[in-house]
Amino acid sequence: MQSRERALMALRHQEPDRVPFDLWGTVTTGIHRIAYRNLLDYLGKTHYEVTVGEVHQQLAAVHEDILQLLKVDFRPVFSKPPRGWQLEFQEDSQYIRFKDQWGIGYRMPRDGGLYFDLETHPFAGFTTPDEVINYKIPDPADPSRLEGVEEEARRLAETTGAALCLAGVSAGFLEMAYWLRGYENFFVDLACDPKMANAILDKTVQIKIKYWEAALSKLGHLVDVVVEADDFASQFGMIISPDTYRRYIKPRQKELFGTIKKYSNAYICFHSCGAVYEIIPDLIEAGIDALNPVQVSAKNMDTNRLKKEFGDVLTFWGGGVDTQQVLNHGTPQQVKDEVKRRIDDLAPGGGFVFTPVHNVQPDVPPENYMAMWEAWEEYGKYR
Repeated sequence: MQSRERALMALRHQEPDRVPFDLWGTVTTGIHRIAYRNLLDYLGKTHYEVTVGEVHQQLAAVHEDILQLLKVDFRPVFSKPPRGWQLEFQEDSQYIRFKDQWGIGYRMPRDGGLYFDLETHPFAGFTTPDEVINYKIPDPADPSRLEGVEEEARRLAETTGAALCLAGVSAGFLEMAYWLRGYENFFVDLACDPKMANAILDKTVQIKIKYWEAALSKLGHLVDVVVEADDFASQFGMIISPDTYRRYIKPRQKELFGTIKKYSNAYICFHSCGAVYEIIPDLIEAGIDALNPVQVSAKNMDTNRLKKEFGDVLTFWGGGVDTQQVLNHGTPQQVKDEVKRRIDDLAPGGGFVFTPVHNVQPDVPPENYMAMWEAWEEYGKYR
Protein backbone atom coordinates (compact mmCIF):
# COMPACT_ATOMS: atom_id res chain seq x y z
CA MET A 1 0.00 0.00 0.00
CA GLN A 2 1.37 3.43 -0.94
CA SER A 3 1.76 6.09 1.71
CA ARG A 4 -0.91 8.39 0.27
CA GLU A 5 -3.53 5.64 0.16
CA ARG A 6 -2.62 4.60 3.71
CA ALA A 7 -2.90 8.17 5.01
CA LEU A 8 -6.21 8.86 3.27
CA MET A 9 -7.73 5.63 4.55
CA ALA A 10 -6.80 6.60 8.11
CA LEU A 11 -8.24 10.09 7.63
CA ARG A 12 -11.47 8.49 6.34
CA HIS A 13 -11.62 6.44 9.56
CA GLN A 14 -10.78 3.20 7.82
CA GLU A 15 -8.06 0.73 8.79
CA PRO A 16 -5.21 0.57 6.26
CA ASP A 17 -2.39 -1.98 6.45
CA ARG A 18 -0.72 -0.04 9.26
CA VAL A 19 -1.04 3.19 11.20
CA PRO A 20 0.44 6.05 9.11
CA PHE A 21 3.66 7.55 10.49
CA ASP A 22 4.56 11.23 10.42
CA LEU A 23 7.83 13.08 10.82
CA TRP A 24 8.25 16.58 9.36
CA GLY A 25 4.91 16.50 7.57
CA THR A 26 4.06 19.63 9.56
CA VAL A 27 6.02 22.12 11.65
CA THR A 28 4.52 20.61 14.81
CA THR A 29 5.53 17.03 13.98
CA GLY A 30 9.18 17.77 13.36
CA ILE A 31 12.49 17.26 15.11
CA HIS A 32 14.79 19.86 16.65
CA ARG A 33 18.12 20.32 14.86
CA ILE A 34 20.07 19.00 17.88
CA ALA A 35 17.93 15.88 18.22
CA TYR A 36 18.20 15.34 14.48
CA ARG A 37 21.99 15.66 14.56
CA ASN A 38 22.08 13.02 17.29
CA LEU A 39 19.71 10.77 15.35
CA LEU A 40 21.78 11.07 12.18
CA ASP A 41 24.94 10.15 14.07
CA TYR A 42 23.16 7.18 15.65
CA LEU A 43 22.07 6.00 12.20
CA GLY A 44 25.62 6.26 10.88
CA LYS A 45 24.95 9.38 8.82
CA THR A 46 27.68 11.43 10.47
CA HIS A 47 28.56 13.15 7.19
CA TYR A 48 25.05 14.55 6.70
CA GLU A 49 24.66 18.27 7.31
CA VAL A 50 21.70 19.55 9.31
CA THR A 51 19.73 22.35 7.69
CA VAL A 52 17.17 24.33 9.67
CA GLY A 53 13.80 24.07 7.94
CA GLU A 54 11.76 26.12 10.42
CA VAL A 55 13.54 28.96 12.14
CA HIS A 56 11.43 29.81 15.21
CA GLN A 57 11.45 26.27 16.61
CA GLN A 58 14.84 25.38 15.07
CA LEU A 59 13.42 22.33 13.34
CA ALA A 60 15.55 20.30 10.99
CA ALA A 61 14.67 19.81 7.34
CA VAL A 62 14.70 16.02 7.36
CA HIS A 63 16.56 14.38 4.48
CA GLU A 64 14.42 12.47 1.99
CA ASP A 65 16.34 9.22 2.44
CA ILE A 66 15.80 9.42 6.21
CA LEU A 67 12.08 9.91 5.65
CA GLN A 68 12.10 6.83 3.44
CA LEU A 69 14.18 4.84 5.92
CA LEU A 70 11.64 5.62 8.65
CA LYS A 71 8.68 4.87 6.33
CA VAL A 72 7.20 8.34 6.76
CA ASP A 73 3.86 8.71 4.99
CA PHE A 74 3.70 12.51 4.66
CA ARG A 75 5.70 15.29 3.05
CA PRO A 76 5.42 19.03 3.71
CA VAL A 77 4.73 21.62 1.04
CA PHE A 78 5.78 25.17 1.94
CA SER A 79 5.04 28.46 0.26
CA LYS A 80 7.78 31.08 -0.07
CA PRO A 81 8.31 34.52 1.45
CA PRO A 82 7.09 37.35 -0.78
CA ARG A 83 9.52 38.74 -3.30
CA GLY A 84 11.44 41.63 -1.78
CA TRP A 85 11.47 40.24 1.76
CA GLN A 86 14.42 38.26 3.06
CA LEU A 87 15.14 36.74 6.44
CA GLU A 88 18.04 38.64 7.99
CA PHE A 89 19.76 37.98 11.30
CA GLN A 90 21.44 40.52 13.56
CA GLU A 91 23.89 39.37 16.21
CA ASP A 92 25.43 40.96 19.28
CA SER A 93 27.40 39.52 22.17
CA GLN A 94 24.31 37.92 23.73
CA TYR A 95 21.62 37.27 21.14
CA ILE A 96 20.78 36.43 17.55
CA ARG A 97 17.76 38.42 16.40
CA PHE A 98 15.42 38.70 13.43
CA LYS A 99 12.10 40.24 12.45
CA ASP A 100 9.58 38.24 10.47
CA GLN A 101 7.66 39.54 7.48
CA TRP A 102 4.87 40.84 9.74
CA GLY A 103 7.28 42.95 11.84
CA ILE A 104 7.36 40.71 14.92
CA GLY A 105 10.79 40.54 16.59
CA TYR A 106 12.49 37.40 17.95
CA ARG A 107 15.73 36.59 19.72
CA MET A 108 17.72 33.49 20.69
CA PRO A 109 20.72 33.36 23.04
CA ARG A 110 23.96 33.02 21.10
CA ASP A 111 25.33 30.44 23.50
CA GLY A 112 23.14 27.43 24.14
CA GLY A 113 19.97 28.88 22.66
CA LEU A 114 17.46 26.29 21.54
CA TYR A 115 14.62 28.38 20.10
CA PHE A 116 13.77 31.92 19.06
CA ASP A 117 11.59 33.69 21.62
CA LEU A 118 9.29 36.65 21.08
CA GLU A 119 10.91 40.00 21.82
CA THR A 120 9.05 42.89 20.16
CA HIS A 121 5.42 43.42 19.14
CA PRO A 122 4.57 46.00 16.46
CA PHE A 123 1.05 46.65 17.82
CA ALA A 124 2.23 47.08 21.42
CA GLY A 125 1.84 50.86 21.47
CA PHE A 126 -1.36 51.09 19.45
CA THR A 127 -4.30 52.78 21.15
CA THR A 128 -6.97 52.72 18.42
CA PRO A 129 -8.36 50.10 16.02
CA ASP A 130 -7.54 52.44 13.13
CA GLU A 131 -3.83 51.95 13.80
CA VAL A 132 -4.32 48.22 13.42
CA ILE A 133 -6.36 48.63 10.24
CA ASN A 134 -3.76 50.93 8.69
CA TYR A 135 -0.72 48.80 9.61
CA LYS A 136 0.91 47.70 6.37
CA ILE A 137 1.65 44.02 5.91
CA PRO A 138 2.94 42.00 2.96
CA ASP A 139 0.20 40.70 0.69
CA PRO A 140 -0.69 37.15 1.83
CA ALA A 141 -1.83 36.41 -1.73
CA ASP A 142 1.31 37.73 -3.44
CA PRO A 143 1.84 35.40 -6.44
CA SER A 144 5.57 35.22 -5.70
CA ARG A 145 4.76 33.14 -2.61
CA LEU A 146 3.64 30.29 -4.85
CA GLU A 147 6.29 30.44 -7.57
CA GLY A 148 7.49 26.91 -8.23
CA VAL A 149 5.38 25.45 -5.41
CA GLU A 150 2.94 23.62 -7.70
CA GLU A 151 5.86 22.01 -9.51
CA GLU A 152 7.45 20.98 -6.21
CA ALA A 153 4.17 19.48 -5.00
CA ARG A 154 3.84 17.46 -8.20
CA ARG A 155 7.44 16.27 -7.87
CA LEU A 156 6.90 15.14 -4.28
CA ALA A 157 3.68 13.35 -5.16
CA GLU A 158 5.27 11.53 -8.08
CA THR A 159 8.59 10.62 -6.48
CA THR A 160 7.55 9.77 -2.93
CA GLY A 161 3.96 8.51 -3.16
CA ALA A 162 3.35 10.36 0.11
CA ALA A 163 0.37 12.37 1.26
CA LEU A 164 1.11 16.09 0.91
CA CYS A 165 0.56 18.58 3.75
CA LEU A 166 0.32 22.24 2.77
CA ALA A 167 1.66 24.64 5.39
CA GLY A 168 0.11 28.00 6.21
CA VAL A 169 1.55 31.46 5.73
CA SER A 170 1.70 32.39 9.41
CA ALA A 171 0.96 31.17 12.89
CA GLY A 172 -2.69 30.83 13.92
CA PHE A 173 -4.78 33.96 13.78
CA LEU A 174 -5.13 34.09 17.57
CA GLU A 175 -1.42 33.42 18.01
CA MET A 176 -0.68 36.18 15.52
CA ALA A 177 -2.85 38.51 17.59
CA TYR A 178 -0.80 37.66 20.69
CA TRP A 179 2.47 38.11 18.86
CA LEU A 180 1.61 41.36 17.10
CA ARG A 181 0.05 42.97 20.16
CA GLY A 182 1.87 41.21 23.02
CA TYR A 183 0.23 38.64 25.27
CA GLU A 184 -0.69 40.91 28.17
CA ASN A 185 -1.98 43.66 25.93
CA PHE A 186 -4.15 41.31 23.91
CA PHE A 187 -5.60 39.59 26.97
CA VAL A 188 -6.57 43.04 28.25
CA ASP A 189 -8.11 43.82 24.86
CA LEU A 190 -10.23 40.67 25.02
CA ALA A 191 -11.49 41.62 28.47
CA CYS A 192 -11.77 45.40 28.20
CA ASP A 193 -11.55 46.61 24.60
CA PRO A 194 -13.61 44.43 22.24
CA LYS A 195 -13.22 46.90 19.37
CA MET A 196 -9.44 46.61 19.51
CA ALA A 197 -9.57 42.82 19.93
CA ASN A 198 -11.91 42.46 16.96
CA ALA A 199 -9.81 44.75 14.78
CA ILE A 200 -6.69 42.69 15.48
CA LEU A 201 -8.43 39.34 14.94
CA ASP A 202 -10.05 40.60 11.73
CA LYS A 203 -6.61 41.61 10.51
CA THR A 204 -4.99 38.28 11.34
CA VAL A 205 -7.77 36.01 10.09
CA GLN A 206 -7.83 37.87 6.78
CA ILE A 207 -4.12 37.10 6.36
CA LYS A 208 -5.04 33.43 6.54
CA ILE A 209 -8.15 33.61 4.35
CA LYS A 210 -6.45 35.54 1.56
CA TYR A 211 -3.50 33.17 1.60
CA TRP A 212 -5.61 30.03 1.46
CA GLU A 213 -7.75 31.40 -1.35
CA ALA A 214 -4.63 32.02 -3.41
CA ALA A 215 -2.74 28.89 -2.43
CA LEU A 216 -5.61 26.44 -2.79
CA SER A 217 -6.72 27.94 -6.09
CA LYS A 218 -3.40 26.62 -7.42
CA LEU A 219 -2.71 23.67 -5.13
CA GLY A 220 -6.05 22.52 -3.78
CA HIS A 221 -6.24 19.58 -6.19
CA LEU A 222 -2.71 18.43 -5.34
CA VAL A 223 -2.54 18.50 -1.55
CA ASP A 224 -4.19 16.03 0.79
CA VAL A 225 -3.94 17.92 4.07
CA VAL A 226 -4.09 21.60 4.96
CA VAL A 227 -2.33 22.49 8.21
CA GLU A 228 -3.81 25.10 10.54
CA ALA A 229 -3.11 25.94 14.17
CA ASP A 230 -3.90 28.02 17.22
CA ASP A 231 -3.08 27.51 20.87
CA PHE A 232 -5.89 28.04 23.38
CA ALA A 233 -4.75 26.06 26.40
CA SER A 234 -2.03 25.30 28.90
CA GLN A 235 -1.50 21.84 30.34
CA PHE A 236 -4.02 22.56 33.06
CA GLY A 237 -6.86 24.27 31.23
CA MET A 238 -7.86 26.92 28.74
CA ILE A 239 -5.87 30.18 28.64
CA ILE A 240 -8.97 31.88 27.30
CA SER A 241 -12.36 30.77 28.55
CA PRO A 242 -14.58 28.61 26.35
CA ASP A 243 -17.03 31.52 26.24
CA THR A 244 -14.31 33.87 24.99
CA TYR A 245 -13.29 31.27 22.42
CA ARG A 246 -16.89 30.96 21.22
CA ARG A 247 -17.34 34.72 21.07
CA TYR A 248 -14.13 35.77 19.33
CA ILE A 249 -12.53 32.73 17.74
CA LYS A 250 -15.05 30.12 16.67
CA PRO A 251 -17.01 32.33 14.23
CA ARG A 252 -13.75 33.30 12.52
CA GLN A 253 -12.66 29.67 12.44
CA LYS A 254 -15.88 28.76 10.67
CA GLU A 255 -15.17 31.40 8.04
CA LEU A 256 -11.53 30.32 7.70
CA PHE A 257 -12.21 26.58 7.51
CA GLY A 258 -15.17 27.19 5.22
CA THR A 259 -12.84 28.99 2.83
CA ILE A 260 -10.40 26.08 2.89
CA LYS A 261 -13.19 23.59 2.19
CA LYS A 262 -14.50 25.76 -0.65
CA TYR A 263 -11.20 25.60 -2.51
CA SER A 264 -10.06 22.06 -1.72
CA ASN A 265 -11.19 18.63 -0.60
CA ALA A 266 -8.10 18.41 1.61
CA TYR A 267 -8.46 17.40 5.23
CA ILE A 268 -7.82 20.09 7.84
CA CYS A 269 -5.22 19.06 10.43
CA PHE A 270 -5.50 21.52 13.31
CA HIS A 271 -2.71 21.94 15.85
CA SER A 272 -3.69 23.07 19.33
CA CYS A 273 -1.56 22.24 22.36
CA GLY A 274 -2.63 21.53 25.88
CA ALA A 275 -5.94 20.83 27.59
CA VAL A 276 -8.37 21.57 24.75
CA TYR A 277 -10.89 18.88 25.74
CA GLU A 278 -13.61 21.45 26.57
CA ILE A 279 -13.69 22.85 23.06
CA ILE A 280 -13.09 19.74 20.95
CA PRO A 281 -16.81 19.59 19.99
CA ASP A 282 -16.56 23.25 18.92
CA LEU A 283 -13.47 22.58 16.83
CA ILE A 284 -15.23 19.70 15.10
CA GLU A 285 -18.27 21.88 14.45
CA ALA A 286 -16.01 24.64 13.12
CA GLY A 287 -14.64 22.23 10.53
CA ILE A 288 -11.44 20.48 11.61
CA ASP A 289 -10.82 16.88 10.54
CA ALA A 290 -7.74 16.01 12.61
CA LEU A 291 -6.34 17.24 15.92
CA ASN A 292 -2.65 17.58 16.73
CA PRO A 293 -0.62 17.13 18.96
CA VAL A 294 -2.98 15.29 21.35
CA GLN A 295 -1.01 16.34 24.42
CA VAL A 296 -1.51 13.27 26.58
CA SER A 297 0.07 14.87 29.67
CA ALA A 298 -2.52 17.66 29.74
CA LYS A 299 -5.73 17.70 31.78
CA ASN A 300 -8.56 15.55 30.35
CA MET A 301 -6.48 14.48 27.33
CA ASP A 302 -6.51 10.76 28.08
CA THR A 303 -6.28 8.92 24.77
CA ASN A 304 -8.75 6.18 25.68
CA ARG A 305 -11.40 8.72 26.60
CA LEU A 306 -10.74 10.92 23.58
CA LYS A 307 -11.07 7.99 21.19
CA LYS A 308 -14.33 6.82 22.74
CA GLU A 309 -15.89 10.29 22.68
CA PHE A 310 -14.62 11.71 19.40
CA GLY A 311 -12.93 8.91 17.46
CA ASP A 312 -15.80 8.42 15.02
CA VAL A 313 -15.48 11.96 13.63
CA LEU A 314 -11.99 13.17 14.56
CA THR A 315 -8.58 11.87 13.52
CA PHE A 316 -5.90 12.02 16.21
CA TRP A 317 -2.66 13.21 14.61
CA GLY A 318 -0.27 12.70 17.48
CA GLY A 319 -0.39 11.38 21.01
CA GLY A 320 1.88 8.50 20.02
CA VAL A 321 4.19 9.00 22.98
CA ASP A 322 4.54 11.63 25.69
CA THR A 323 7.45 13.96 24.93
CA GLN A 324 7.74 15.66 28.32
CA GLN A 325 8.73 12.68 30.45
CA VAL A 326 8.74 9.43 28.50
CA LEU A 327 10.42 10.02 25.15
CA ASN A 328 13.18 12.16 26.64
CA HIS A 329 13.66 10.68 30.13
CA GLY A 330 12.29 7.14 29.92
CA THR A 331 14.16 3.96 29.13
CA PRO A 332 13.76 2.47 25.64
CA GLN A 333 11.44 -0.17 27.13
CA GLN A 334 9.31 2.49 28.83
CA VAL A 335 9.06 4.26 25.49
CA LYS A 336 7.92 1.06 23.80
CA ASP A 337 5.34 0.39 26.51
CA GLU A 338 3.94 3.91 26.12
CA VAL A 339 3.75 3.56 22.34
CA LYS A 340 1.85 0.28 22.63
CA ARG A 341 -0.63 1.84 25.04
CA ARG A 342 -1.32 4.81 22.77
CA ILE A 343 -1.68 2.65 19.66
CA ASP A 344 -4.07 0.35 21.53
CA ASP A 345 -6.14 3.40 22.48
CA LEU A 346 -6.12 5.37 19.24
CA ALA A 347 -5.62 2.99 16.31
CA PRO A 348 -8.84 0.90 16.22
CA GLY A 349 -11.10 1.88 13.34
CA GLY A 350 -8.53 4.17 11.74
CA GLY A 351 -8.51 7.89 12.47
CA PHE A 352 -4.97 7.85 13.88
CA VAL A 353 -1.68 9.19 12.53
CA PHE A 354 1.28 8.13 14.67
CA THR A 355 3.65 10.86 15.73
CA PRO A 356 4.90 11.98 19.16
CA VAL A 357 3.24 14.76 21.09
CA HIS A 358 4.58 17.86 19.28
CA ASN A 359 8.14 18.14 17.99
CA VAL A 360 11.00 15.90 19.08
CA GLN A 361 12.96 18.04 21.52
CA PRO A 362 16.76 18.43 21.85
CA ASP A 363 17.01 16.19 24.92
CA VAL A 364 15.48 13.10 23.26
CA PRO A 365 18.13 10.36 23.00
CA PRO A 366 18.28 8.78 19.55
CA GLU A 367 17.97 5.36 21.19
CA ASN A 368 14.57 6.42 22.50
CA TYR A 369 13.44 7.81 19.17
CA MET A 370 14.30 4.55 17.47
CA ALA A 371 12.66 2.56 20.29
CA MET A 372 9.51 4.57 19.57
CA TRP A 373 9.81 3.84 15.86
CA GLU A 374 10.43 0.13 16.42
CA ALA A 375 7.39 -0.10 18.70
CA TRP A 376 5.24 1.69 16.11
CA GLU A 377 6.45 -0.76 13.47
CA GLU A 378 5.68 -3.72 15.75
CA TYR A 379 2.33 -2.65 17.18
CA GLY A 380 1.01 -0.36 14.45
CA LYS A 381 -0.03 -3.07 11.99
CA TYR A 382 -3.71 -3.62 11.30
CA ARG A 383 -3.18 -6.75 9.21
